[in-house]
Amino acid sequence: MTEALQARSTSMAIVHDWCPSYRGGERVLAELCKLTDAPDVFTLFDFLPCDVKEAHFASATFHTSIVNRLPWVERYYRALFFLCPFLIEQFDVTGYDVVMSSSAAFARGVITRPDQPHLCYVHSPMRYAWDEQFSYLAQGRLGFGPKGLLYRAMLHHLRTWDTRTAHGPDLLLANSHFVKARIERIYGRKAEVVAPPVSLDELTVETEKDDYYVSASFLAPYKRIDLVVQAFNSMPSKRLIVVGEGQQANALRAMAGPNVVFTGYLPRLAFVAMLAKARALVFAGCEDFGITLAEAQGCGTPVIAFERGGANDIVRPLGRSRRPTGILFRRQTAEAVCEAVRDFERDAGEITPAACRANAERFSTTIFRHAVSEAMGRAIEMKSRQLHLGRTWD
Repeated sequence: MTEALQARSTSMAIVHDWCPSYRGGERVLAELCKLTDAPDVFTLFDFLPCDVKEAHFASATFHTSIVNRLPWVERYYRALFFLCPFLIEQFDVTGYDVVMSSSAAFARGVITRPDQPHLCYVHSPMRYAWDEQFSYLAQGRLGFGPKGLLYRAMLHHLRTWDTRTAHGPDLLLANSHFVKARIERIYGRKAEVVAPPVSLDELTVETEKDDYYVSASFLAPYKRIDLVVQAFNSMPSKRLIVVGEGQQANALRAMAGPNVVFTGYLPRLAFVAMLAKARALVFAGCEDFGITLAEAQGCGTPVIAFERGGANDIVRPLGRSRRPTGILFRRQTAEAVCEAVRDFERDAGEITPAACRANAERFSTTIFRHAVSEAMGRAIEMKSRQLHLGRTWD
């Protein structure tokens, strides 16, 4: 238990949107659970396998929404987004001393007492309700027909709820400067940047690299793995290994040339080994942070990434840093990926595994826990001062 909480014998509820698998958001959740001895986790959906629970959440007790009991709900839970504001408000966390929410959508909307400190770690404002609405609607082929208009109306009401609940937490932590700027623009609130944790002790540094490039993520359209595949199709002499699964997997496999190999999901040890031996990690999407990019750096592997989003916080770009750790390209096109790979190969000697690993030390779990614990202590003190100033005396 952290000193701030330990000194007060404080009970804490942790609220997380949902747990479909053990990815970036769940890694953050696992570290948040280490802030207290026996955490209670409230989440709308929980599909984590038992071995993941035992490895990362052994002391946690999970509480789920009533719809988590629906048959085969893991197949369609995302389609229930319109119910999620109502469902998150049904969690009763008012009996805890403090509340910590981990939110990319709904978690921070949990109802708290007026005297209850609430710290929110924001992975992102709700993407599909705000600036990426049109992209999501286009991907779903939702125009202005009856179904499209229904979705647009639901997203309109979701934005109203989202804006109101953004003012519930006492303090907001953003996972990157990109998300911090989005919070300030959308909600008009200030946020502090605390980068997600990287488990550096799990990552091995390989100084002798293989000849392949790697691209690793959930295979969804917004990750723009298609641009990376297109780029390597036009560079048939260079090998690309794509790690991950997702709704775009079949389409990507169909478009890939013989020099592009798909591994699907890899166990953790195999994934780390693949990442550590890669010549570079290539990513063309816009991530809120991008923990895989930071993990690549922790393995001593350079990163070639689109210069938008969390990549700006992670990569020290060639030509703009004394100890560069990668290359950032400015146009989100296959041609820009090709050009960045060529620039990397021309100047690869300037990027060392030691520099990449040293860069990743900024994202250690120790630094993360200290920053969140310190912010929670300030949230508690802030609420205490508000209550003191609000008192009236006879």
